[in-house]
Amino acid sequence: MMALHIRDDRAAKLARRLADRIGKSMTEAVISALEAALARGERPLSERLAEIAADARRLADPRRQRSASKRDIDALWGH
Repeated sequence: MMALHIRDDRAAKLARRLADRIGKSMTEAVISALEAALARGERPLSERLAEIAADARRLADPRRQRSASKRDIDALWGH
């Protein structure tokens, strides 16, 4: 296994921020970011947006929703 050495201050700060945000090591964060960037580039934007829109429609379907109970509402208000 090779060590990852980031010599650019800005890159190191960004890697540290991402690592802290996702709760992983800097190496894992860099790998995740690179994999995500590569995956985004493999599919056209229109295809990715169509998938997001389909997910939004599915999640907004009123048949998926349940009515809120008093307990749910109280929890939202901090009671």
